[in-house]
Amino acid sequence: MSKPRGSTSPCKGEVGRAAAGKGPASKYSRTPQMTKRARRLRANMTDAEGKLWKALRRNQLNNLNFRRQHPVGSFTLDFYCPSIRLGIEIDGGQHALENKRMADNQRTRWLSERDICVIRFWNNDVLGNLSGVLEEIARIAADRSAQVLTPPPTPPPSGGGRGGTSP
Repeated sequence: MSKPRGSTSPCKGEVGRAAAGKGPASKYSRTPQMTKRARRLRANMTDAEGKLWKALRRNQLNNLNFRRQHPVGSFTLDFYCPSIRLGIEIDGGQHALENKRMADNQRTRWLSERDICVIRFWNNDVLGNLSGVLEEIARIAADRSAQVLTPPPTPPPSGGGRGGTSP
C-alpha cells in the first residue's frame, strides 16, 4: 500500500499519532497548520537567526542536534535541542515592550512546566557577539546534559534495620 502523494511522515511529527494509526493523539501533536507556519518561519529567518543557525546546525556545538523553528504545543521555538530539552529564542526590540515581555514570560513558564529550558538572546547580541552567545549556550547545554544523563538517586531500602532488635 503506497502513501498518498503529498502526505506527511508521522515520524517527523507532522501528523498526530492517531492519524498515523499509533494510538491516541497527544494534546501537543502538530497540526498541518503548525508545520506550515514553521516552514514559513524557516524560509524567512532574521539575520540573527540565520547567523546562529549556521553555528548550531549539523551538530557543530558539542555534537548537539538543534532544530530550527520547532513547534512545541501552540508555540514555535526559534531553535530546539530535543535530547536536552533546550529551547533558544532570539528576540528583537519588540520583545522589550511590556505586553510582549509578559507574553514571553507566560510562554517560558508554560514550556518550563514541560521541562523545556528556554534561553533568550537579543538580536544584537547574536550579531555582535556570536562567540559569547555560543559559549553561554554551550555552558547551559552542558548543565542540561548533566541533568538529563544523571539519574535521580536511588532511595534507601525500606525496613531500615534488623527486624526490631537493637545492637
